[in-house]
Amino acid sequence: MRIKDIREDSDITQQQIADFLHIKQNTYSQYENGHRQIPLDLLIKLSYFYNTSVDYLLGLTDNKKRYD
Repeated sequence: MRIKDIREDSDITQQQIADFLHIKQNTYSQYENGHRQIPLDLLIKLSYFYNTSVDYLLGLTDNKKRYD
């Protein structure tokens, strides 16, 4: 999963993303580290936030462009 890489590339903190998702920072950290699976609704929110596809965030494609 690429959620850590895309967050760091965007110069955004875990706390900022956690606030956006309305979750605790340590919960988001567990998503990034693979200790906990990210719920689909939050993954979709992240795809909109980063203007990319869920497939890209999951590492299923290298194409960052959103689907039309």
